Amino acid sequence: MSMKEMKYQGYIGTVAISEADDCLYGKLAHIIDLVTYEADTPRRLTQAFHEAVDDYLETCAELEKEPDQPFKGVFNVRTKPSIHRRA
Repeated sequence: MSMKEMKYQGYIGTVAISEADDCLYGKLAHIIDLVTYEADTPRRLTQAFHEAVDDYLETCAELEKEPDQPFKGVFNVRTKPSIHRRA
């Protein structure tokens, strides 16, 4: 299984290898909150990622907190029409 990131319920998860700990691990990308997961196989890492997302959303609901949403890749900036025209 070759992947650099995973996607689930609108969230993106990273994939990394820890040779020192002999495991795979990752975190939810592009959100302010820190949510991590780890496993010993790619299949279990995918499962751990899904569980981490589900747990994060459940915890936010219990705390009545709006969950962070991943960045959409859009950055809105107001500028002068002349600069906008050139861009």
